[in-house]
Amino acid sequence: MAKSFLNKDENLFSYVVDTFRSSASISMGKMKNPVTNKINVNIEQAKYYLDLLIMLQKKTKNNLTDYEEQMLINTVSELKMNFMELEDSASDVVSSLKN
Repeated sequence: MAKSFLNKDENLFSYVVDTFRSSASISMGKMKNPVTNKINVNIEQAKYYLDLLIMLQKKTKNNLTDYEEQMLINTVSELKMNFMELEDSASDVVSSLKN
C-alpha cells in the first residue's frame, strides 16, 4: 500500500477517509477530542462514522485505485475491530453493574 506520490483525487479521497477514521477513533475514546482535549466515548457516534465508511466502501466499489481500495479496506477493518472491543467493554460494564 505504500505509495510515494498520490494523485490529487487519491489525496482528497485519503483525506475524506482519514477524517471519518479520526472522528470514529475520537468517538471510541481512542484519541483525545481536539476541541475539548478530553477522552470521551460515544458508541452511537462511533457507529455512525463506521457506517459512513462502510457506505463509502459500497458506493465506490470498482471505482477506486488499488491504493484507495486497500486504504479503505484497512481503515474499515481496523475500526470494526475497535468497535467490537468497545461493545465488549460496554457489555462488561453493564454486566458488572447488574451484579
